[in-house]
Amino acid sequence: MFKKPITTIIILLFSSFTMLGFQGNSKTNYIIIFVDDMGYGDIGVFGNPTISTPNLDNMAFEGQKWTQFYSAAPVCTPSRAALLTGRYPLRSGMTSSKNRVLFPNSSGGLPSSEFTIAEKLKEKNYKTAIVGKWHLGHRKIHLPNNHGFDYYYGIPYSNDMDKINNNNYWSEYERQELNSMSYNVPLIENFNVIERPVDQTTITKRYVEKTIDLINDYKNDNFFIFLSHNLPHIPLYASKNFLGNSKGGIYGDVVEEIDHGVGLILTELKKLKIDKKTLVVFTSDNGPWLVYKSHSGSAGHLRNGKGTTWEGGVRVPTIFWGNNIKPGVIRDLGSTLDLYTTFLSLSKIKSQNNMIIDGYDLTKTLFKKEKSPRKEMFYYNGGELYAVRLNDFKLHFKTSDWFKQPKIHNPPLLYNLNIDPSEKLNIANENPEKIKEILKLVEDHKSKMV
Repeated sequence: MFKKPITTIIILLFSSFTMLGFQGNSKTNYIIIFVDDMGYGDIGVFGNPTISTPNLDNMAFEGQKWTQFYSAAPVCTPSRAALLTGRYPLRSGMTSSKNRVLFPNSSGGLPSSEFTIAEKLKEKNYKTAIVGKWHLGHRKIHLPNNHGFDYYYGIPYSNDMDKINNNNYWSEYERQELNSMSYNVPLIENFNVIERPVDQTTITKRYVEKTIDLINDYKNDNFFIFLSHNLPHIPLYASKNFLGNSKGGIYGDVVEEIDHGVGLILTELKKLKIDKKTLVVFTSDNGPWLVYKSHSGSAGHLRNGKGTTWEGGVRVPTIFWGNNIKPGVIRDLGSTLDLYTTFLSLSKIKSQNNMIIDGYDLTKTLFKKEKSPRKEMFYYNGGELYAVRLNDFKLHFKTSDWFKQPKIHNPPLLYNLNIDPSEKLNIANENPEKIKEILKLVEDHKSKMV
């Protein structure tokens, strides 16, 4: 049995928020544009020298660029669960040290006991939709329509699953052909498979077109649209209008097509005159998958990438746009965990009782440029706490590279991330009191974690 009616979400964040001085009688719309495995240094406004991203750059200029924004996990499934529920994925059971993501042979998924952004917004009669990758359970009971989304169009897990060719999986970066038949990934509409294998060479284009159709369908209502691209996760595919155009190689082609789609969506919102009541968030699920060499992105000056709790694995490029937010660069901490709390605050919806929420309300930072309320971040790798950040300082108990044996650090490593974002200078010996302060925070956090 399901705990509540089937619904759907699409993210666009904008509305009147009287407490912050907005006028009008319409609520905020929300659109989240979520990309897969994009690194901190993969777009122009975050420092990429070759990949052309004029639409994202302009989005940051018109909105807010967040330089210290975190995913709640360094891999797909748990990071998505955290974004939609505002809770560390260990609380929902959506992480494990054995299998860190769900696979086509997995039987589980996001529990029905969890509340998603979509389900909460349905309390105020929002239209909700997800376009793109889900990866929170592919069985019918776990699909988006059973978690608050009215409509679903996308793939149920990563685009590299259901592999049916004989190529060495770890040599994907050597692939030359763009043969979608190498992966038997289904395209699903609501509960029905409508294409298998999905043509991944056109998938980015189709996701954007579907999102624009939904914006037009919902323009007279309040809505939440979650556009969850399954790229630039490998295998990489770009449509014929973008393939071979970027100085950044095929990875650059993929990012530039995503950037083009962002431009089309923002233009449509302006054309419909709903940009001032829509909040759009662009961010990534985790850092770049560096083992794929030329087919992966870059974490810029941050250390390491996907699958690790170094900064390059979890600090992600993030932009907020629309809804009359105060433009600027925000150097305070934020997290995808905070989207749940912020959206509910803007829409004046109370969170559920008797359930710990790990997100903070960022509305005063967005609309008044006040300091972010987030001061700490807990870095989980699977079901284990590897590191903790408190204000400027980050303490590592364990570190690892992708699929390598973790190193235990006793005493832990300590870095000042504002001075040393590349995590090169261990200052643990000089700061015993700071370590004690963080350890006390960890003790309190673990006492509330089930």
